[in-house]
Amino acid sequence: MAGGATANRPSGALRCGKLPCQYRLTGQYCQSILTLMDVEDLNLNLSPEDPAIGLRASLALHRLAERVEANHVASAREKGWSWQQIGDALGVTRQSVHTKYNKE
Repeated sequence: MAGGATANRPSGALRCGKLPCQYRLTGQYCQSILTLMDVEDLNLNLSPEDPAIGLRASLALHRLAERVEANHVASAREKGWSWQQIGDALGVTRQSVHTKYNKE
C-alpha cells in the first residue's frame, strides 16, 4: 500500500472478503485458496510418480507451520499467557513448549 497505509492497519484477524485472514500472513487471494483447500484433493493432486514433489511440499508446509506457531507463541507470551496455557492450546506439555520457545 502506498503512503504508509500499512502503518494504520491493525494486526491480528482481518476480513478478506467473507473469509478471515491475518494481516501480512497471506494475501486476500491466497487466503481464500488456503481456507477453502481440501486436504484430500491436495493429496490426490500430488504426483505419485515423483515423491520429491510431495516431500518438498511437505517440508514447505512444515516450515510454514513452525513459523506460524512461533509467531503465535511469541504473541501469547507478550499478552501474558503462561507456558501452561500455551501448551494446553497446542496440545503439548508446558515443559515442551517452554523448552522449544524460551529464549531467556
